[in-house]
Amino acid sequence: MVQNENVFVKNAREGKIVTIKDIAKRCGVSPSTVSKALNNYGDVSQETINRVRQAAKELNYRPNAAARTLKTNRSYDIGILFVDDTMCGLTHQYFSAILNSAKTVFEASGYSITFISPTVGGRPASFLESARYRNCDGVLIASIDFSSQSVVDLLRSEIPTLTIDYDYPGCSCVMSDNVDGGFALTKHLIDMGHRKIGLIHGENTLVTRKRVNGFYRAMREAGIPVPEEYVLEGVYSDPNSTADATVALMSLPDPPTAIMYPDDFSYIGGRNALERLGLRIPEDVSAVGYDGIMLSQVLRPALTTWYQDAEEIGRASAKKLIEEIEAPDTSVPEQILVHGQLLVGRSVKNLSE
Repeated sequence: MVQNENVFVKNAREGKIVTIKDIAKRCGVSPSTVSKALNNYGDVSQETINRVRQAAKELNYRPNAAARTLKTNRSYDIGILFVDDTMCGLTHQYFSAILNSAKTVFEASGYSITFISPTVGGRPASFLESARYRNCDGVLIASIDFSSQSVVDLLRSEIPTLTIDYDYPGCSCVMSDNVDGGFALTKHLIDMGHRKIGLIHGENTLVTRKRVNGFYRAMREAGIPVPEEYVLEGVYSDPNSTADATVALMSLPDPPTAIMYPDDFSYIGGRNALERLGLRIPEDVSAVGYDGIMLSQVLRPALTTWYQDAEEIGRASAKKLIEEIEAPDTSVPEQILVHGQLLVGRSVKNLSE
């Protein structure tokens, strides 16, 4: 038996294909038992499962992807649709945390991921064509223009599709509680004695509208009017646009005492603009961000911001999409809301003291 084991290991090390039959011979069980053990079937003892998996690991066994596809009618490939207009790409800390977390869950369940592009074989193609060409079992949409017909066609297709921060009829989505985030940040400023609060928001998206809604709710509950000139549009993750908006706010005859920024990264532009104006944070102007990325907490002063649980958003997204792929008869589309929390830094001055 030891000699046979050495032969198996030698073959594996030399790169020869190791099959289920090889593992069966190594363990002294049938190929069907090996298959059941590798797929975690309930009618195989835990001792056998452990022994088979240990042998598979030692022999460097790799499942045959083509055979598995034929057997299960699945590719075990998840398409990722991520188009970032800010050009940050995967360096965007919020989205990269989401995708990395989702990737971990997908891989633990035996799936690999591939990014969907608007091309097939070097020619232009719709996202749906691209997903079908790659035989994706499902698609996770992390950032995109949802008004695009190419995206709508994919959402309406037979391919299980899950969106992040966008609720499309008939599709599951995982959303950060943006209304709550906008409300909590505004209320914190109000509780700190601020009544003149400027808001620089991102582009006109569903996420933006929800955060702005939270802002106006908090202001209305406190009975504080909002001058029209206090609300300006910027661009997410774009320090240049927020720098210009900051200068515009501080050039008003009656400027705000606090400014809310679209996100933590775009706050950098506002911070630099305030420095050029000779204004200090928080002594002269208070500021809050959004996202809760690591950068916000290493700045001095540490930024008060709303932490979005990107890791949980990624985990929840992957788990729900796998459920829809593997249990289509029992899984129903749903909206999953992931709550965040207020991170209190030192960028807000208490005017009520």
